[in-house]
Amino acid sequence: MADIFDPTIFPPLLTQFVITAVLSFIIGLELHSYRRIGEQDLGFGTTRTFTLIGMLGFVLYMIDDRLWIYMCGLISLVVLLGIYYYRRSSTQLYSLISPLLGLLTYLIAPVLIRFPDWFAVLYVVTILLMLGGKPEIRRFSDAVHSTEMIIFTKFLIMAGVVLPLLPDRQIAVFITVTYYQVWAALLVVSSLSYLSYLAQTYLFKEKGLLLTGLLGGLYSSTATTIVLARRAKQAPPTSQVTQAIILATAMMYLRLLLLVFFVGYIDEAQRLLLPFLLFFAASLLAVWFASRIPHAAEIEAGNLPLSHPLEFKTALIFSGLFVIFSALTSMVVAQYGSEGLQLLSFVVGLTDIDPFVLSLLGGTFQISETQLVAAIIIASGSNNLVKAGYALVLGRNRFSLAAAGWLVLLFAVSMIYVFYFLG
Repeated sequence: MADIFDPTIFPPLLTQFVITAVLSFIIGLELHSYRRIGEQDLGFGTTRTFTLIGMLGFVLYMIDDRLWIYMCGLISLVVLLGIYYYRRSSTQLYSLISPLLGLLTYLIAPVLIRFPDWFAVLYVVTILLMLGGKPEIRRFSDAVHSTEMIIFTKFLIMAGVVLPLLPDRQIAVFITVTYYQVWAALLVVSSLSYLSYLAQTYLFKEKGLLLTGLLGGLYSSTATTIVLARRAKQAPPTSQVTQAIILATAMMYLRLLLLVFFVGYIDEAQRLLLPFLLFFAASLLAVWFASRIPHAAEIEAGNLPLSHPLEFKTALIFSGLFVIFSALTSMVVAQYGSEGLQLLSFVVGLTDIDPFVLSLLGGTFQISETQLVAAIIIASGSNNLVKAGYALVLGRNRFSLAAAGWLVLLFAVSMIYVFYFLG
């Protein structure tokens, strides 16, 4: 952090020493506050102790360029802290927090001198957050199910082990995507769905209809519409049904934009930005108008029956659809050209559009950028049409009818945009 000060006024050695002492002092202060939370003495030392440990580490680090003296000091500190912890373990009041903080404070000097300024700040801030966030961390640890860590480990294996090992080779002559692209697309969709799943499971357990539409739309707007329509039939009539269903579809446009952007198709994302943001903004405006309609008291949405986005069955279905849609697109484009692609987009929109959109982006088809963008808009439009059908059939009240009417209108506007502006 010596760059913060003018070296002609403040010698670098003085600056580094002062900052080391200050950061060590701050860690000592935060540890003191940490102890007061439990009103128990769980460790050694005071604020002064940690300041002196940081100063000792700095001096020993600067004495010898080969760092032998510094390493001897580190080993001595480890031995002393080990003896302290062993003696303390015979009582009920002991913890590894203080010994570990002593070692981390001793390491401030080399971190400050060898690493960039931002890393030194991040190093200390992380320590402070771990201490100051004790209540929140404890509540979060208690809330997380044991299976979630196993599932997260699976995700790391999928992203960090399986993906790099897959060949970037075309699957077959008539399937123009590669093994790598299929798995990468799966990870992109699963990541967005996983974030929505975690938010619904842990952050917003007690949620109303609007929050269900918001978060569920990031997961699956079709599944969310089905759940909301069924619940609307069982609950007292409320305009929140209209708002939630429309909000789920609004989030679909945002999800599709993120998918196209994350897989690296910036030009296509820019072409989709105008229509999708218009649909998104218009849907939010419709939600606001629906909120002006008198309705009964807010009803609880309950828990969405979500399948975990990282389940093997879910991954298998997505991968299978991705490959099938890629093969279908290749054959349809080769036989029927742009008109065939538009018809296929409409039909696929009645099912699951995410694997279709990603297969379009990942494949090597003889289509232009305009045709690709048009296919995505058509698929999203026809998906709104099938959601309108679900809202009508399952909801059977005037509020689900209003939502279905808006979805049909979005479908019509999507078709007009494609054939008038992109045709």
